[in-house]
Amino acid sequence: MPMLGLGTWKNEDPDQCAESVRTALETGYRHIDTADLYGNEAAVGDGIRQADVDREDVFLATKLWTDDLGYEDAIASAEERLDTLGVDYLDLLYIHWPAKSYDPEETFRAFEELYDRGLIENVGISNFEPEGMETAVEHCDVPILANQVECHPFLPQEDVRSMADELDIEVVAYSPLARGAVFDSDVLTDIADAHDASAAQVSLAWLLENGVTPIPKATSREHIEDNWNALALELSDEEIDRIDAIEAVDRKVDPDFGPWN
Repeated sequence: MPMLGLGTWKNEDPDQCAESVRTALETGYRHIDTADLYGNEAAVGDGIRQADVDREDVFLATKLWTDDLGYEDAIASAEERLDTLGVDYLDLLYIHWPAKSYDPEETFRAFEELYDRGLIENVGISNFEPEGMETAVEHCDVPILANQVECHPFLPQEDVRSMADELDIEVVAYSPLARGAVFDSDVLTDIADAHDASAAQVSLAWLLENGVTPIPKATSREHIEDNWNALALELSDEEIDRIDAIEAVDRKVDPDFGPWN
């Protein structure tokens, strides 16, 4: 799984979405993230086809919504995701939230069938807390590749990351820029100034240093390229410690059905 991806949440204009995906791929990104809920899978697929990059070189991930996690519904929804995206397989299919129709036994039975049929290359979970991660591993006979959670300097997710290490699961960070809050942090902006970088790059570099794969949303070429340049930013141990010491906790995505509520 490439260590930096393009997020597409709220990228709802079809032409803009396709263009941002194409731009990202031609910039160097190889990891594209979407979801049934986002309503933009067709545009994401268009962007992949428009880019001068082979499909086999693109790591494409999408997610099943909470209404479609029963055995039959999960299979039908996954097949629909493939049709909408216009692809033959998914590199990663996530359970978007462990809520509503999610049942570990039935949901993972469906994911295992999709894996056995070659429709998905990897199984993923999203918004799972440590206990839920353990339950998922117990019920899934296919290795779980990743848990996608909100993660940034104001929500570092130490417990999730620790459990992920124990279970050999990758952590993928959505909202890695804390919905723009990183630009208001004196710590992050001071470090950014020292590197002639942006606060966004500092947040992304901090995640990468912690072994977390960020998937920042971006639509303009400027932001797509700015985020990409985080791969070249090296933070010192002292700078990482300063970011680790940030005490503010600010969860941006907090629905009533979140497993932490």
